[in-house]
Amino acid sequence: MTDELFVVKESDIHGKGLFASCNISEGDIIGIIKYNPVEEDGPYVLWVNETLGIQVDCDLKYINHNPEPNACYCEDLQVIAIKNIKTGDEITHDYGDDWI
Repeated sequence: MTDELFVVKESDIHGKGLFASCNISEGDIIGIIKYNPVEEDGPYVLWVNETLGIQVDCDLKYINHNPEPNACYCEDLQVIAIKNIKTGDEITHDYGDDWI
């Protein structure tokens, strides 16, 4: 899949967000995270384990938190739709209880 599935624009959740530019079906691959490994927290850092984080270096970094998400990150760094997502819907992920 390519970035034809989404567009970045202002979000009501936080700053910029990732929005579906077409209907995305449950189970579709939305994208694959491009990243640089890091050892310190910072903007757009996802933690793989307690000592290694990845700084997301593609538009997937704009996926905002939602406790009722429509997408998830997989161990192979794919982002997968876990629900049907309609054109114009914001693509979200649950970052967990510790997310502020």
